[in-house]
Amino acid sequence: MIDFRSDTVTMPTSAMREAMANAEVGDDVYGDDPSVNRLEAVSAEMYGFDAALFTSSGTQANLLALMAHCERGDEYICGQQAHNYKFEGGGAAVLGSIQPQPLTNQSDGSILLSEVKAAIKPDDLHFAKTGLLSLENTIGGKILPQEYIAQAQQLAFDHGLKIHLDGARVANAAVAQNIAISDITQYFDSVSICLSKGLCAPVGSILLGDERLIKKARRWRKMLGGGMRQAGILAAAASLAITDQVERLAIDHDNARYLAKQLSGVEELSVDQSLVQTNMVYVQVVEGVDIVALAANLKISGILISPSSNIRLVTHADISRHDIDIFIRELKSNLKK
Repeated sequence: MIDFRSDTVTMPTSAMREAMANAEVGDDVYGDDPSVNRLEAVSAEMYGFDAALFTSSGTQANLLALMAHCERGDEYICGQQAHNYKFEGGGAAVLGSIQPQPLTNQSDGSILLSEVKAAIKPDDLHFAKTGLLSLENTIGGKILPQEYIAQAQQLAFDHGLKIHLDGARVANAAVAQNIAISDITQYFDSVSICLSKGLCAPVGSILLGDERLIKKARRWRKMLGGGMRQAGILAAAASLAITDQVERLAIDHDNARYLAKQLSGVEELSVDQSLVQTNMVYVQVVEGVDIVALAANLKISGILISPSSNIRLVTHADISRHDIDIFIRELKSNLKK
């Protein structure tokens, strides 16, 4: 299948499969898994943090960060479109008793810092205590500017807040700007990085922070059922994700621009090529097109998309330029039916 639904569908590389088969393992809950320990140590050093924690998913890593930063009844500020607010099952509120304060995301993915400042609650027993500002980079495929991130860090510091980054696709943001990932992560007290999206690992995310935060997050991970045993089998693949798969994200970005250019020639669709910054292309469908039927017909042809009036198409390691050409051909053929 040619699968444009997400970069989560990427398959582990042959090198990852070999590394998994030969991984040194131990009981990670006891701290005995050498592959996990190595992954955490290398990640912390690479991205400029004291410590790291290997987690089963990005959702878990974000939740652990929120629960480690905030106490019951505290509040965190984020965007309305933030993954850890909109797409993670309300875990912060349900499991952490942490109140989200979502603000409107601007067209570039940012949230206005003036609105962040206005949303910080006064020190009054009537209000939840604002403890954390959470940003996401990339968000909807868009990159938060470095200057904006620096300003957000300064605002958080000035108001006694911690600042967290949902960096599920921070590697995409770094590669697109031709900078190191650590150039982005340096502005945050904690960062989650997903290894199973464009970086091709089969499972897992890394949570980064200082030793106190990671110790607290490790305890919460155990309580939430995230303590893993011989997890080195997964960590072996995850280690290759951060060392071998980052630079090749530039290919995905090139393919996304190529895809957008090809789609711009399809009259039933509308694509703003200037908005394609990383590996995501958003496509508006003109009125009258049955997008559900279109998706069903494409599936018969071996192509998967998520039907919507604003279709998100994601390029990744398992999408080639040739695959895009096949998709465009099948798309045009089905739109003519």
